[in-house]
Amino acid sequence: MPQKIEIGPIVKVVKTDEEWKKLLPGDAYRVLRHEDTERPFVNPLHENHEAGIYYCAGCQLPLFSSDHKFDSGTGWPSFWQPIDPKVIETTTDFKLVFPRTEIHCARCEGHQGHVFKDGPKPTGLRYCINGVALKFVAS
Repeated sequence: MPQKIEIGPIVKVVKTDEEWKKLLPGDAYRVLRHEDTERPFVNPLHENHEAGIYYCAGCQLPLFSSDHKFDSGTGWPSFWQPIDPKVIETTTDFKLVFPRTEIHCARCEGHQGHVFKDGPKPTGLRYCINGVALKFVAS
């Protein structure tokens, strides 16, 4: 049975860079606050097949459900949709030669990863997420 979580109004979490640095472990800090990318195939959430919810590691906003997770073969946890459209915000990333759609947590603006248009049905999207940007809670 699909998991249902009610997402109320999203109130922004604002902290200084020093506050984030004290709060987050090194890899999570670099990814969430400075848009770094973890190496593929190293985070255990990539291979996680348990039922549950994936939360933002920065502010604990529920972002993804295991019901929407799939193996993209990329080495990062991948989902075909967020738990609710309002939990994700996007920007255009020009760090590579071609533009990419970068995704951020709507509450703390922590960098999660990117979304691509090469995912499975029904959305055709692949939310490619850094595992260190997530915390998983089994249901």
